[in-house]
Amino acid sequence: MLDRPLIINLAPTGAVSDPRKNPAVPIENRHIAEVVQECAAAGASICHLHVRDDAGAPTCDPARFADLFGLVRAQPGGSDIVLCATTSGRHGQSLEERAAVLSLPEGIRPDMASLTLGSLNFATGPSVNAPDTIRYLADRMAEFGIKPELEVFDVGMIEFAKTLIAEGRLAPPYYFNIFLGNIGGLACNVEHLGFVLGLLPQPAIVSVAGIGRHQAAANVLGAVAAHGVRVGLEDNLWADCSTKAPATNPGLVRGITRVAAAIGRPVASAAQTRTILGLYGRPVARPALRNLISAG
Repeated sequence: MLDRPLIINLAPTGAVSDPRKNPAVPIENRHIAEVVQECAAAGASICHLHVRDDAGAPTCDPARFADLFGLVRAQPGGSDIVLCATTSGRHGQSLEERAAVLSLPEGIRPDMASLTLGSLNFATGPSVNAPDTIRYLADRMAEFGIKPELEVFDVGMIEFAKTLIAEGRLAPPYYFNIFLGNIGGLACNVEHLGFVLGLLPQPAIVSVAGIGRHQAAANVLGAVAAHGVRVGLEDNLWADCSTKAPATNPGLVRGITRVAAAIGRPVASAAQTRTILGLYGRPVARPALRNLISAG
């Protein structure tokens, strides 16, 4: 694994991270795009993006996503960065709202979109993802040629990914984000990560993320044992959790690139990441069972 380029997935904003706790959390699209550019220069090749409304609250507004994608892609080198949009319903968004970003016009829509593979509890509340909701989102991603970012917080979510594959809803290679350290989920240790890696359907491209104080340790595990890592202020606000010293997105990216350098591992460019993920001429899943629930 160490001879393969490390894919760095940046999650700069999220739906919960609060700029009152850390002013480095980017909220406005212009600021997010600037942060993405700096982090891409530091080594990030995927950007997992959320947008906020004028009051700073999370929104699924496709117009705001389109504006953000345009700002990122207009920057030098921005057309190569892999853009991944959230489809989270953590704040009560309707299914239509969650899916709206997927049907943006070709050339504007994202390369990837998040697909959480089950319901779970965060420390501050639940994230509900019914099986047919997940199927519907997967089908819409397939319809519009968008690759799912498969989010896994516990073992059952891997089993549901296998169900989606058996139903023809996912196309290889499968990109998994494994989250460690969440309450009631996978612990941030070698045993849990090793167990999960042995269960994943193949061919799998694996990224490792850590929630809160577990981010740094999870990223080290990912740098050693997986294809990539996810890092950013969406998951962790602090450079030092014991002192609450605030982190920055570029600083977090540079931190994992230093880890990669220390173990002699190259960092993937955006072009390499696109090739690894099959985003050049990739096949589109052909669901055997389509639209189990209607958009209404």
